[in-house]
Amino acid sequence: MKPKSRERITERTNPASASLDTKPTREILRIINREDHRVAAAIRETLPQIARAVDLAVEAVRNGGRLVYLGAGTSGRLGALDAVESLPTFGTDRVVAVVAGAPASLTRAVEGVEDDPRQAVRDLNEVKFTRHDVLVGISASGRTPYVLGGMRYARRRGAKVVALTSNPDAPMKALADVVIHPVVGPEVIAGSSRMKAGTAQKLVLNMLSTATMVRLGRVLSNWMVHVQLTNGKLWKRAQDILVRLAGVSEAEAARALKDAGRKVPVALLMVLKKIPRAEAARQLQQGPSAQVLRVALEKRSDATDRR
Repeated sequence: MKPKSRERITERTNPASASLDTKPTREILRIINREDHRVAAAIRETLPQIARAVDLAVEAVRNGGRLVYLGAGTSGRLGALDAVESLPTFGTDRVVAVVAGAPASLTRAVEGVEDDPRQAVRDLNEVKFTRHDVLVGISASGRTPYVLGGMRYARRRGAKVVALTSNPDAPMKALADVVIHPVVGPEVIAGSSRMKAGTAQKLVLNMLSTATMVRLGRVLSNWMVHVQLTNGKLWKRAQDILVRLAGVSEAEAARALKDAGRKVPVALLMVLKKIPRAEAARQLQQGPSAQVLRVALEKRSDATDRR
């Protein structure tokens, strides 16, 4: 039966996966893979909207605000994943996730929590949401009551609001300053928005947080210079950054990191300019880290060329 024109895309049946239960394993995988290829192309169509959302986030963080994700179910968990990774990757707590029913809902399905719009208000108050923050409401269908309630509250507070959905007719669009809606089409299994819609959400959230942090100077070239040294792998990564950018040995890099209190930008500036820790930390307060470090690298390169 032909779907009604206003039927949510995420709920429609997909002709490409009809009779999926009769297919052999490899054909099931080929069908899923073909559908997954639609995701990146759909996101490419929304790059202007993603760029506007990044600009809002950059402005918010520069003014003391945060990038706040709000979602339920898979959408909420994907927001939480992106937010959690922002601290070790970029050394910042300016990306926050609010998830319906958390913490229990982070590891198992909790029924009914997404249907209460007032709970979103309570949860946003719990993280001290203000007008200086940017709220990203995440909902594949674009009609999750919990998310809509949080978006209405954010608007009342005077904050900027972004909608991330896979439904072009989503009610949440009316509540947003920027709407990002990659149209990925119906899922291989009708209504299973953890699939293409979830993949699209993951890719867009990656873009939002990464581009925001690059613009804020938390990345030098393509180096993770604000990486947090919380385990052996990340310590080795930081050591390699110093070896590659400052031209020192592994032993010298390790010593600099210890002397810098395990802060990569401080260690890098100490080595490049041969200055003590306190002075390096002071200079890094004068502008975005990437900008300060890039100037130091260029001056060192110029000095080397003159020899």
